[in-house]
Amino acid sequence: MSLNLQDIPRVKTITKADFLKHYFKPQIPVVIERFIEDWPAYSKWSLDYMKATAGDKTVPLYDDRPVDYKDGFNEPHAKMKMGDYVDLLKSEPTKYRIFLWNILKEVPQLQNDFSYPDFGLRLMKGLPMLFFGGMDSYTFMHYDIDLANIFHFHFEGQKQCILFDQKQNDYLYKIPHSLITREDIDFNNPDFDKWPALKQAKGWICELNHGEVLYMPEGYWHYMRYVTPGFSMSLRAIARNPQNLGKAIYNVFIMRSLDNAMRRVKGQKWIDWKNEQAILRTHKRTAI
Repeated sequence: MSLNLQDIPRVKTITKADFLKHYFKPQIPVVIERFIEDWPAYSKWSLDYMKATAGDKTVPLYDDRPVDYKDGFNEPHAKMKMGDYVDLLKSEPTKYRIFLWNILKEVPQLQNDFSYPDFGLRLMKGLPMLFFGGMDSYTFMHYDIDLANIFHFHFEGQKQCILFDQKQNDYLYKIPHSLITREDIDFNNPDFDKWPALKQAKGWICELNHGEVLYMPEGYWHYMRYVTPGFSMSLRAIARNPQNLGKAIYNVFIMRSLDNAMRRVKGQKWIDWKNEQAILRTHKRTAI
């Protein structure tokens, strides 16, 4: 048995009007295959190019270890020069990923390689973020703290993306006061005996290739697995739905501070309690 996933719709290219009508307004994900072929990045961006352009930059690295109470919010697990990291990616499988690396701040000349597309949404131009990963590295299932509309542009190789909307929260073993599900769930090959509520979740799946862009609607959960070494760039637009905007404000100004405070006060007991509650609450809500 596998997750109940349908293929994310694909289009070759799209007009602003059609994007707003068919995908943004109904909040449906879509892969746009040939939207950025006029960007210099389409032909230039590769792991080798990033090494040549930003090889001397120190980058933050993350792996798939469980959250520890001593870890700060989004605190990296290691650091490395970009050149050394690219060499690592190309030489062997590694769990180390780059997460939320602001290229505008670190390597301003890379901004000349892309433009901000007009999808009819106001993109946050100060926050173009890069994400890198080695073969079979992955992110935990999570949603972004600001519940933004996300345009995820992929470069080099292939990347698997599994998405769920916020209506699936009751089935995903969501950890309270957090943006993630249970970290011991393998969404690539889930154990339904251990996580039976997942059988009720309905989601989406795609595989991104070089130059393709995935639109993820507001607050969508996403699990990303690098089939091959590669990297992606995300551009984002603020949530338009008032309920999602309210959740974003709560997450940024209250939830994050509350979670950090409880880690300091309760330590690992806080993390353990949250993990236990994820199971208890999910099974209660789904009558399991």
